[in-house]
Amino acid sequence: MDQQLRVFISVVEKQSFSRAAEELHMTQPAVSQYIRTFEDNLGMKLLDRTNKYVRLNKAGEIVYHHAKEIVGLYARMENLLMDFTNKVSGVLSIGSSYTFGEYVLPHVIANMKKSYPEVHPSVTIENTEKIAELVKGHQIDIGIIEGNIKEDSQLEKEDFLEDRMVIVASFNNSLTQNKGTIDLGELERQTWILREEGSGTREAGEKIFQRLGIRPTNLMVFSSTQSIKEAVIAGLGVSLLSEIAVQKELLHNNMKIIEVEGLPYTRNFSIITASPYQTKALQELIRMLKEYGLKRG
Repeated sequence: MDQQLRVFISVVEKQSFSRAAEELHMTQPAVSQYIRTFEDNLGMKLLDRTNKYVRLNKAGEIVYHHAKEIVGLYARMENLLMDFTNKVSGVLSIGSSYTFGEYVLPHVIANMKKSYPEVHPSVTIENTEKIAELVKGHQIDIGIIEGNIKEDSQLEKEDFLEDRMVIVASFNNSLTQNKGTIDLGELERQTWILREEGSGTREAGEKIFQRLGIRPTNLMVFSSTQSIKEAVIAGLGVSLLSEIAVQKELLHNNMKIIEVEGLPYTRNFSIITASPYQTKALQELIRMLKEYGLKRG
């Protein structure tokens, strides 16, 4: 059953029997046989397939969701059993929101690999809301998020690092030429480049608007911090970003912080987990994250 689940997941995610066979180092007929047997065991079709595509039907969507959860739990069980060898090793599935995942997490993982080469991290970068869903569904071992999530008894949340959010603009923006107090009306009329709903950075932006008493109407939405930075540098508008994410751009004078009374806005990066059982690898990652937070603090 374990192999059937893995084959099914691969076919769904690759949207192709041939690409799944390549990923799994199997023949295409073998993959097809696994899927037929899996569907026969469950007593229903899970995939709609033509010569052009393979996609989930309604039953398949339910099975795929739970298959991912089962495979994740099985991997966690294997890793917990490996802990009896007293070695920090095994696969470690990490999810992170964009700011921390793109600008800090790679350095933390590099340090971990130096100390524990037998740990094999797998990283997923998504917005805060999606990472919380993946942790709750046991599809990843740990989530690192920014901002708040809905209270949930299944999730343990612990803040470990304070983050400062600042308004940034290109040097060609009229706001950067202002030597005195920024006019909030002019700030409100700017084009604001924001993340999508469900993002911790978007949540921070909405709170800043409330704090300043402004309601910008010219909004552009981008799905990553890097694309927002490029848009700001190109002069498309202003944005609210983590200081962590714009250090290089500030250093090279590609953008400038707009000083506004009541800012910077501070928020927290947090660790979220769903299982009371933690592998040695996960415990060590959490220790390193907290250590990083103490150094930055």
